[in-house]
Amino acid sequence: MYTVYAAQVKGPYRPQLVSFFQAEIPEEQGHAQFLADKIVALGGVPTTEPRPVPPASDAKEMLENVLAAEKEAIADYSARVDQAEEAGERGLAIQLEDIVMDETSHYEETKKLLDGWK
Repeated sequence: MYTVYAAQVKGPYRPQLVSFFQAEIPEEQGHAQFLADKIVALGGVPTTEPRPVPPASDAKEMLENVLAAEKEAIADYSARVDQAEEAGERGLAIQLEDIVMDETSHYEETKKLLDGWK
C-alpha cells in the first residue's frame, strides 16, 4: 500500500506524502520478513498473497485507507499476540506486541495528518 500510494500521490503535499509513505516501507517489510521467518520456524508456509491496495482518488482518501489498514493491522496483530500466549510462545507474543506498538504509532501519525486535512 505504501509503495503504491507513494508512486500515485498527487497534489500540493506530494513531496511530504511521498516521504511519509516511503518511510513506512522498510518497517512494514521488516514486519513481513519477521513473520515469514517465524511461520517457517513454526512449521508453516508464509502467504504469498498480499491484501489488495484499495484504490484512492486523492491524497486524503489514501490517508483514510492507510488509517483503516493500520487499524486492521493492530487488531490482527493483537489477535496473534493472544494466540502466541495461548500456545506458550511468550517470546513471540512480546515481538508481536512490539509490532502492535509500531502499527499504533503509524495509526496515530496518519490520524494526525487527517485531523488537520481540509
